[in-house]
Amino acid sequence: MEQEETVEKNSPLKNEAWEWAKALLIAAALVFVIRWLIFAPFIVEGPSMEPNFHTGERLIVNKLIYSFRAPERGEVVVFHASQDRDYIKRVIALPGETVRVEGDKVYVNNELLDEPYLKEALDEAAAKGIPYNTRNYPEKTVAEGKVFVMGDNRSNSADSRDIGFIEYDEIVGRADLIFWPLNKISLVHL
Repeated sequence: MEQEETVEKNSPLKNEAWEWAKALLIAAALVFVIRWLIFAPFIVEGPSMEPNFHTGERLIVNKLIYSFRAPERGEVVVFHASQDRDYIKRVIALPGETVRVEGDKVYVNNELLDEPYLKEALDEAAAKGIPYNTRNYPEKTVAEGKVFVMGDNRSNSADSRDIGFIEYDEIVGRADLIFWPLNKISLVHL
């Protein structure tokens, strides 16, 4: 009696299930790497960055960029203000630079800082005959390994004028993209 050879064939359903499982595992690994190591979402809370950022807006923060270079003036950064709270502010002065604030004017190394991101708000306040910023800051030199940050809403912001210089190690990353609400999707400009 001749014995028939049985060839075990993988079922197409089993192959497809395995391919889906691999694809999902790879996707989960990529999400983990991207979310925890490269980019992070951040939700704006409070008025300190108005008129450029508003409560409820969601941003993508680039966590990797400052592994390769130091923060630059004008960049919007997210940093650890306390163990359970992160702030979003703009870098105004860098290590070794002197900074002072006199009304609506910010001076870095005794030169008036050009702030195009506040031009409209400054012009609007001037047209009303009121100062945009009511909080001054005496001249100080930024320590090495730290930055001086301010909120764009100068009169209503807890920033380096209150909490001091921000250490590089406390910076989470640079805000690169507004992704929510959908009608405000845009890159963050200096």
